[in-house]
Amino acid sequence: MEGFDGGLRHGRASLAVGFFAQGAAFALLVTRIPALQDRYGVSDALLPAFLAAVPVLAGVGSVATEHLVKRVRPSVVLRWVQPVVCLALLGAGAGDALWQLAASLAVFGICVGALDASMNMLGVSLQRAYGRSIMLGFHAAYSLGGILGASLAWAGAHWHLSLAVLYGPVVAVLIPLTLVASRWYVDQKTEARGGAATAAEAPVAMRLLLPLCLVMAFAYIGDSTVSNWSAKYLQDVLGGSEQLATVPYNVYMVTTLLGRSVGDLGVRRFGAAAVVRTGALVAAAGFAVVAAAPGAWVGMAGFTLLGLGLCVIVPQTFAAAGRLFPGASDTAIARLNIFNYVGFLVGSPLVGALGDAWSYRGAMLVPMVLVAATLLYARSFGTEPARYGVDHERPRTADVGRAGNGL
Repeated sequence: MEGFDGGLRHGRASLAVGFFAQGAAFALLVTRIPALQDRYGVSDALLPAFLAAVPVLAGVGSVATEHLVKRVRPSVVLRWVQPVVCLALLGAGAGDALWQLAASLAVFGICVGALDASMNMLGVSLQRAYGRSIMLGFHAAYSLGGILGASLAWAGAHWHLSLAVLYGPVVAVLIPLTLVASRWYVDQKTEARGGAATAAEAPVAMRLLLPLCLVMAFAYIGDSTVSNWSAKYLQDVLGGSEQLATVPYNVYMVTTLLGRSVGDLGVRRFGAAAVVRTGALVAAAGFAVVAAAPGAWVGMAGFTLLGLGLCVIVPQTFAAAGRLFPGASDTAIARLNIFNYVGFLVGSPLVGALGDAWSYRGAMLVPMVLVAATLLYARSFGTEPARYGVDHERPRTADVGRAGNGL
């Protein structure tokens, strides 16, 4: 049992490295979009098409992963798509023709979809193995990577580094790091691929999964609102300075990290449904404060609440899908992951259109209502028997995944 527990600990640490690397890579891309636009001469009219293509192709990658993991383990998918994501990031920064940017973003999008799906598949199976909530910890590692990536991007902009110079050393570190860490990934135990029906091939009723899909979309509409509109809102609506306008997203990321770092303790003590309800209420309150803020500093307080509230919803939505379909968690997670990108596609244009046609204060009320609607679906996050261990968690059992290199 000691070796078994050691394998789980190694699997948990190695998967956290994967989440961290993905957070850093994604942040380095999205925070340097203006630099990419300047490098390739992408017009303002064409830029939205490029940006929309990434989540659309990520959805395609997530669908493909649903079918791929019926034949190979999720750890194998994660091991090989993560370096490709890093190389696509480098390709986007090192090219000089528009077709090179388009090709790099296409590869990045498809592989990010596979990466997000396979990472969360492994996270859910590890949580089942542990017998207690650990999913928020993985997403905390993602937030930490995002903070590092955004900080490196700021340094690159401050020192006027080319994108190739900025991305090159990061990719040179991330690829070996993730490949080494991948040796200890832990997969959920399933029957051999290619034989009789595997766990991944068990049926998933979309009627049961749909509430979680809506929650996922609502959460990412809220998240994309912060990432795309917080700076403009603080400066143009609340009268903040240009420097102060860069702070809300950083505050949001830091509070997301803090909330996820302690969120698993809340799930273990109170249960997933209670934590999600609390997060939804706090996030809705954050949007309300932002919409009603008389000035920049009150608006900052609202964005702080948003980070603390939204941070718990997405990890617990993935975990709930795993509990809801224990014999088909890989399939459920791949399908649920698509609504991550639906939220990104809908959120930013929706807020922008409402802001232009009505007001940006009023536009903030839309994600507020959608996030609050999560309360209607909180029961989907598990009834009493679905929680783990003592009080809200089930006892740890030995019937869990295989440790090792995943081959």
